[in-house]
Amino acid sequence: MTIIKAELSDLKEILALQYLAYQSEAALFGNKDIPPLKQTLEELTGEYNDGLILKMVSDGKIIGSVRAHEKDGTAYIGKLMVHPEHRCKGYGSILLNEIEKCFPGRRYELFTSTRSEDNIRLYQKLGYGIFDRKEISDELIFVYLEKKS
Repeated sequence: MTIIKAELSDLKEILALQYLAYQSEAALFGNKDIPPLKQTLEELTGEYNDGLILKMVSDGKIIGSVRAHEKDGTAYIGKLMVHPEHRCKGYGSILLNEIEKCFPGRRYELFTSTRSEDNIRLYQKLGYGIFDRKEISDELIFVYLEKKS
């Protein structure tokens, strides 16, 4: 297993992984109408150009990914994903640690849904603390977590 910076040519595979990995998140809401499942290749390319995307590769296939961009001393981390067949092996923690290393000495921020209890537990285990909540709709509340290096 290797973690390296994604190339422009990897984006289609990363987007396909995203569509697969976020099915479990959509199931928490009983609704596939969530932003990660609607993101386009063009939007992902914009994120690629404005930040950093890492890929985790095993046997020539991308099995995980995470992305981040920096603004005003904060690294905003998003779309941490691991292929469903490779979950519960510590890969999410490894990816998160690797993206943090790319932005040393920064404050790190990420968010997830309050329904994503496993994600929240993982982030808290890795030193993130909740600092804000935003109600998007009656069914969707985001919780924002931060970690200071």
